[in-house]
Amino acid sequence: MPQITVEYSAELADAFDRRGFALALHAPAAELLESSPGDFKTRFYAIGESVIGMDAGDGAMIHVDLAILSGRTPETKRELGRLALETAGRYLAPVPGRTVQLTVEVRDLDRANYHKSVLG
Repeated sequence: MPQITVEYSAELADAFDRRGFALALHAPAAELLESSPGDFKTRFYAIGESVIGMDAGDGAMIHVDLAILSGRTPETKRELGRLALETAGRYLAPVPGRTVQLTVEVRDLDRANYHKSVLG
């Protein structure tokens, strides 16, 4: 916990510093969630094709899905979403000719259905 999944338009591969984003997000998010940065897991998926709006061909996107154990206040979730959105924007270089939409969803993981084991 948390499980962070980031989908991004493949056209942003050179402009989006994914590792920098994850490392910059983990510590402040851990403090906010009263968790350990070592518990964070962030994975990235390039989107080869997407349609944004009426698809003029100049759109691109980054979507961050933050799955956290249930029990956090709405205020904490809002702050986490704001933090992730701001951090993603800092780690995206300008992309000439592209309009980039950044979105974030913070959702609960059901504690009864989340299991973890650390090996080695």
